[in-house]
Amino acid sequence: MEFRVGEVSVVLLKGDITEVEADAVVNAANSYLEHGGGVAGAIVRRGGWVIQEESREWVRRFGPVPVGGVAVTSAGRLRARYVIHAVGPRCGVEPVEKVGEAVRNALLKAEELGLSSVAFPAISTGVFGCPFDAVAFEMAAVFRDLAPRLRSVRRVLVVLYGDEAYNKFVEVFKKVFIG
Repeated sequence: MEFRVGEVSVVLLKGDITEVEADAVVNAANSYLEHGGGVAGAIVRRGGWVIQEESREWVRRFGPVPVGGVAVTSAGRLRARYVIHAVGPRCGVEPVEKVGEAVRNALLKAEELGLSSVAFPAISTGVFGCPFDAVAFEMAAVFRDLAPRLRSVRRVLVVLYGDEAYNKFVEVFKKVFIG
């Protein structure tokens, strides 16, 4: 399903984010950029251990990534140039609104890098425990509000694993973008 926001196309896809072709793939990361399970583990398994090595080097140089913050590494064997590691909140500990901050910072980093396409997972909906509808709302609101100001990013993919996630995102995105 596709939504237009000015010059930006926002596309919801059901599938595996590690198989998507985009200039950058966003990783749902933890603050220490240790990519053991979920989306992060899948990205390292598909893209190669170099992503984990570069992530550890990033943390050694700059320290842990704050909730809502981002870090960038190469994408190894993924069909992307970069992985933008976005740290979302642990629901019940941090507010779900921090998802919006992580998404905004990832989009701004893609813009800073001059990228035209970026693929997002449903940040914080796995082991971090945030509900699909709340995350979908935060993400859609950022895309709606920030897209008109983007100059290089023209295609945003939201890649959702499974029917439940996809259906909930479609429902919420329709409300946000169509009314």
